Amino acid sequence: MIVVDASVWMSGLTPRDIFHEISRSWLASQHARNIMLAIPVICLAEVSGAISRVTGYSEDGLRAIDQILARSNLRVLPVDHPLGLEAAQLAAQLHLRGADAVYVALARRLNIPLATWDQELLQRGGQIVTIQQPG
Repeated sequence: MIVVDASVWMSGLTPRDIFHEISRSWLASQHARNIMLAIPVICLAEVSGAISRVTGYSEDGLRAIDQILARSNLRVLPVDHPLGLEAAQLAAQLHLRGADAVYVALARRLNIPLATWDQELLQRGGQIVTIQQPG
């Protein structure tokens, strides 16, 4: 199992993204190998909002969420009170954006790696959990 942040989903679902082919291929390979992907529920809002902002169409953001949720190898996990507190502590300790800290906290809670394209998250979150780029 691996936690996948919004940057990977965004690039995999956005053909104009510089990492599109790598992300799309990596996500497909995880599915083919039956590797479970974990996301915090906030990832859905991050992806739908970002895609609809890029394209200008809310339907595109909603379609992206349908594509993510259709994956049989996906676990969508809640951000409960303890995870939220842990993320808040990590955000302060590592100087991370709030959502980024949630991904790190989830990866730490599950004791699994985190996949991202976010350079700041790679550098700062890598102090706490194993972080990798797709591909």
